[in-house]
Formats: sequence, C-alpha cells, structure tokens
Amino acid sequence: MKTFQVPTREQVSPAVQGIFDHMQSAMGMVPNLYATVGYSENALTSYLAFQQAQAKGSFSTKEREAVFLAVSQVNGCDYCLAAHTVLAKMNGFTEADTLDLRAGTSADAKLRVLTQLAASITATHGRPEAQLLENFFAQGYTEKALVDLVALVADKTLTNYLHNITHIPVDFPAAPALSTVAA
Repeated sequence: MKTFQVPTREQVSPAVQGIFDHMQSAMGMVPNLYATVGYSENALTSYLAFQQAQAKGSFSTKEREAVFLAVSQVNGCDYCLAAHTVLAKMNGFTEADTLDLRAGTSADAKLRVLTQLAASITATHGRPEAQLLENFFAQGYTEKALVDLVALVADKTLTNYLHNITHIPVDFPAAPALSTVAA
C-alpha cells in the first residue's frame, strides 16, 4: 500500500503556502491533517470556507466539538479524536466529558441527543433511527439545526476518511480509547 507523507510548505501551491503561513501564525503549527488536505488547493480552500460557515450555523462551538467527537468515534479516526479531544477541552469540556460525548452518554440531555443523532447519521449513512430524530426535535432543535447537523457530519467525515486512508502521523496527544474507561 502507498505510504502517504505530510506535504511540506515547499511541496504545495503558493496559495496553500499562504494558508499554511496563516495557520502557523495563528495556531503555532500547521496540523498534519490540514497539511495533507493542502495537497489540493481546491479541497483546502473550500474545506476551510465550509468550516468557517459552520461557525455561523445553529450550534455553539461546544456543540460542534461534541458532534465532531461523536462522528470521529463512529468513523474510527484516531487523528480527529485526538484533535477534537484537545479542542473540546479548550472549550470547557473535561476529558471525562469527551468520553461521554463519544459514547453518546453525556449527562447533558441536549448534548446526549445531539451526539446520539450525529453518531446515528454517520453509522447509517444518513438514515438515523426515527426515535433519535423525534428526540432531537423534542429538545427544541429545528429543521435548520438538522440541516446544520448533517453539514457538520459531512465536514468531519471528510477529514475522518482522509486520515483513515492516509494514516498520516497524529500530531496531537492521543485520545483515550473508550474501552479503557471503567463502566
């Protein structure tokens, strides 16, 4: 099988080099997964625009991180689990919270319903259980929120799949495995 390398700044287009420079300045690093998306200028620029647009959607940063953890758990993406565990903790979740979100067992009813539906949408390729949809709307979420949720699932699925195919090195601390958590 082909071994994928994370491209260096010199190996990407001038437009992507500018994006890398901005990331380096803003975050102190260019995460390996973003760098790998950078093989395609079109993919990176459109993905970043899509991500920025999601910040204006129905969900808070914490809710988006909860969704990203649930989707990444279903898709088995070690990279995104690691990155979003760090980001979730930066946004007020504890490590225990991140494990509960991944398992769909959050003590917060609204987050529990949100992560369960996100996981079901992912696992069933867009055919979630009817009861999960009913629970979502019962929590006060709207049709707009459902569309925004599907967009978040698509967002994270892209990077989950890219990492699962390329196996590029994870440059965040590893997320704990759910199986290591005492029941």
